[in-house]
Amino acid sequence: MTARKPAGADVTGEIADEVSGEQPNDPNFMTSLARGLAVIRAFTEREPNLTIADIARITGLPRAAARRCLLTLMQLGYAGTDGRTFFLRPKILALGYSFLSSAPLASILDPLIERVSGAVQESCSAAVLDEDEVVYIARAATKRIMSVGLNVGSRLPAYCTSMGRVLLAALPEGELEAYLRRAALKPFTERTITAPDALRRELERVRERGFALVDQELELGLRSIAVPVRTAAGAVVAAMNVSAQAARVTCPEMEVQFLPHLTRAAEEARVLLVRTRGV
Repeated sequence: MTARKPAGADVTGEIADEVSGEQPNDPNFMTSLARGLAVIRAFTEREPNLTIADIARITGLPRAAARRCLLTLMQLGYAGTDGRTFFLRPKILALGYSFLSSAPLASILDPLIERVSGAVQESCSAAVLDEDEVVYIARAATKRIMSVGLNVGSRLPAYCTSMGRVLLAALPEGELEAYLRRAALKPFTERTITAPDALRRELERVRERGFALVDQELELGLRSIAVPVRTAAGAVVAAMNVSAQAARVTCPEMEVQFLPHLTRAAEEARVLLVRTRGV
């Protein structure tokens, strides 16, 4: 059985739901801004070129509204067109850079994951939880090991990724229960945990062990192990992981070879976070 496309690569339903959830009764809510952001999010690695009809379908916007958003983005230099389809221009990176450059967490974790990656000769990443997905804030890749390329800013479902499980396990009980009620636990492989009760038990195990190990649940042939990144007060603010091809390393070997490096890096991050304001 082949792995299915990660949820972060298909955001059609999610974006349409967000746009349809506009709040016309809130005088502080800017519908035009919400629509513009929805149009930006419609572009993905799999669909970098989209027509107006594509944008309207993905976002749920009327074609006229989608067209106005695209033309506005073009005038501002964030989008371009070949005459039929539209695409994002490099200037769009400035939006993500504004967050990364102002976030001490990313700057602290970046050299740590580089060091871990160099030590274990595997890809290492850091991510935070954003609603029901993990968002990569730092990454050191030795080679491409997934069918979908991952970079800073990439999003993946939380429930079937090692960093996602570490972050979900740290949620307060009420927030976790709300997540389990609303999350669509889709199978990416035959190994993916899709039952809420089974996922709850696995998250309890993650809390007890202090790390998460996911074996080919997101994509066949991919294993990953993750640990939480905590502040001095013990709050989990991020996760760090190492990913590797299943053919090269077993689950027990991951615990022996990779976990100590991740644990040391997370402890060092905790010390550094004490010295950083705003974290």
